[in-house]
Amino acid sequence: MNRAPLASDTAMVMAAGLGKRMRPLTASRPKPLVMVAGKPLIAHTLDRMADAGMARAVVNVHYLADAMEAWLGRYARLAVTISDERAALLETGGGMIKAQGLLPDPFFCLNSDAVWLDGPRSVFTELTKAWDPARMDALLLVVRFNGTHNYDGKGDFHLDPLGRISRRRPSRIAPYIYTGIQIVSHRLLRDPPETAFGTMRLWERAIEEGRLYGCVHTGEWCEVGSPEMIAPTEALLARV
Repeated sequence: MNRAPLASDTAMVMAAGLGKRMRPLTASRPKPLVMVAGKPLIAHTLDRMADAGMARAVVNVHYLADAMEAWLGRYARLAVTISDERAALLETGGGMIKAQGLLPDPFFCLNSDAVWLDGPRSVFTELTKAWDPARMDALLLVVRFNGTHNYDGKGDFHLDPLGRISRRRPSRIAPYIYTGIQIVSHRLLRDPPETAFGTMRLWERAIEEGRLYGCVHTGEWCEVGSPEMIAPTEALLARV
């Protein structure tokens, strides 16, 4: 079956974090290798990429990097390139900057603990259909509260009628939660800070310029941040 082309055939997968909330499971293994429904967390992300027809993953490593590299070296469904952050943890924004030379323009970017069920189409197809590089520096996949599992926060963003994003105000509630999945243009990465930094620094500039957009997920999404979230996630995945 012929697929319509995606916005990119490559994704950066964020896998360098320390996984502190997942302790004690991360005392001896990196969070992306914590087992959920019979396979490591990161395998759920990589398998969904492969199922959608993507070709390549760029994965950053830092905490217990040797274990990550060894497992990724055995993963056969995608070509995997390592972005090595052993020397210093760069956070999400800094991680993209370090890996930029390995990434096409645009590229998908995913957290390695993103666990979701697709709606009628894959999230990569949904983002591709909504992507417009003339208007956007990044397009974030967001989900409404009724599509989440294990989530007890206050939300992250608002969307205007055109899909442009604004941030939740302090002590308020916002209707959309970021899923950890986005399309990123290299334009978003221009003039970065010289120190480690989070992606929010780049998003804030894009919001000011009216170039950060959201696409609403039509399926379901699980937060998998701590050990007690694993069983409910497994129950959701067992439905498919």
